[in-house]
Amino acid sequence: MSVDLNRITELLGDEADRLLNHVSTTIPKENIHLPGGDFVDRIWAGSDRNPRVLRSMQALYNTGRLAGTGYVSILPVDQGIEHSGGASFAPNPAYFDPENIVKLAIEGGCNAVASTYGVLGSVARKYAHKIPFVVKINHNELMTLPNKFDQVMFGTVDQAHDMGAVAVGATIYFGSEEATRQITEVAEAFAYAHELGMATILWCYLRNPAFKTPDGDMHTAADLTGQANHLGVTIQADIIKQKLPERNGGYNAFSGYGKTHKKVYEELTSDNPIDLVRYQVANCYMGRCGLINSGGESKGAGDLADAVRTAVVNKRGGGTGLISGRKAFQRPMAEGVELLNAIQDVYLTNEITVA
Repeated sequence: MSVDLNRITELLGDEADRLLNHVSTTIPKENIHLPGGDFVDRIWAGSDRNPRVLRSMQALYNTGRLAGTGYVSILPVDQGIEHSGGASFAPNPAYFDPENIVKLAIEGGCNAVASTYGVLGSVARKYAHKIPFVVKINHNELMTLPNKFDQVMFGTVDQAHDMGAVAVGATIYFGSEEATRQITEVAEAFAYAHELGMATILWCYLRNPAFKTPDGDMHTAADLTGQANHLGVTIQADIIKQKLPERNGGYNAFSGYGKTHKKVYEELTSDNPIDLVRYQVANCYMGRCGLINSGGESKGAGDLADAVRTAVVNKRGGGTGLISGRKAFQRPMAEGVELLNAIQDVYLTNEITVA
């Protein structure tokens, strides 16, 4: 099924006008380095990234249905570790087999597939030259009792390079007790990945029980996620993965926590989700480092509409694409391909422009 503008409008429902016709008056789109077919040449050629990194970036941007647009659609399947294999694959046991993960990414027209050392390594000789690999180098193992949340290294950057990966991915739990160590580890790993010619993608997630407040879950606050993005690009992540912002005011929810400025809330953001994403993009060096928002968990029948909504908000905010996993692989492959294509169609629809 091809999702045209009329279908997108239908899927957005009551939010269609608010999202499709919004004109941003916060951070002007002219100030954002927007995605485009020349993105690597226009933005990265003048950076300190070596020619092999530029080649890896270009391979990622030039694969799949979005090739040549500057936008990306990535299939991430590391949930077998992060959430357990049972929680992730019981809805569709075919994806216990790593080959089906890679097949879904290829059939779904994705720019890349992101997964674990084990998943990608088990099929690397067959597929590493057919679709860009992004090897996730750290994980939260979620087996310790009681559960704890700490991203630890599961392998080496050399292993990722040896299997032909074009990029490595990592997670930092900003705001957690372990964040300082994770920042140090990932910064060192990213520097070495660049040295070997691979691009870097950072999952910039917040993690602290205190962020869940009576005013809402500040794990998805635009001001806090924006600062996480800013820390991520500081350690030279080339692409930032972040949750779609659902609210604002994280700094203001806690007495004496961090530093912010009233203009963040009065001028640089609004209550429209597109403007909240725009603030996330601004913290990625005004879009020099691409922002991809995550697709979130699968909730069943509403997944297609939810995925399309997220893509519209990301694109109109100035983002670079979507990285959606469970919504795609926790259903039959044909339906997963349909959902991935629906996301990509948002970025291929010229009528949906940056706000």
